[in-house]
Formats: sequence, C-alpha cells, structure tokens
Amino acid sequence: MGLELPAYILGALTASGGIAGYLRTGSKPSIIAGVAVGVLYGFGAYRIQAGEPYGVELALVASAVLGGSSIPRAIRLKKPVPIFLSLLASFGLLTFGDAFRRTL
Repeated sequence: MGLELPAYILGALTASGGIAGYLRTGSKPSIIAGVAVGVLYGFGAYRIQAGEPYGVELALVASAVLGGSSIPRAIRLKKPVPIFLSLLASFGLLTFGDAFRRTL
C-alpha cells in the first residue's frame, strides 16, 4: 500500500469528526465541511489505489482546504479540535505535497 492508506484514514477521520461535531453541537457547517473534505480524501484515495490520475492532487486539495480552515482557528483559539485538525492537515500537506512534487 502506498499513499491510498493515509488518504483513506484522513478521509475517515475528517468525515467522522464532522459528524461528531454535528451530533455534539448541532453545527451544520461541521458536518458539511467534515464530510466534504472526507469525500475529497476518499475519492483521492480511490483514484490513487486504482492508478487513475489526479488522486494525489485531490488529497492535496483536501489537505489545503482543511488546513486553510483549521490552522488559523488553532492559532487563534488554542483549542484541541482545531489543533488536531491542523495536525491532520499538516500531515496531509507534507505527505501529498511531497508526492506531487516528485511527479513534476
């Protein structure tokens, strides 16, 4: 297994986190954003696994979206959930960014 496993794991974590956020607080943005980013990761993982083009790029976009929303909140609020999401996004940015760089 290559890059598909981290993408599937990140997809499951972000989607389940969005669902948990909705169940805990009733936040519709949490479920929409979490599931949307999770689907991006999952679709990217599927394309990587199937050897189809743009799988790494989809996972990289998912990481950028997640990081763009969570890193500023983590810096501002210093709360566990945004910090955890920022760590996930950073891992994704490094992992899929490096894979994308190697294809150039």
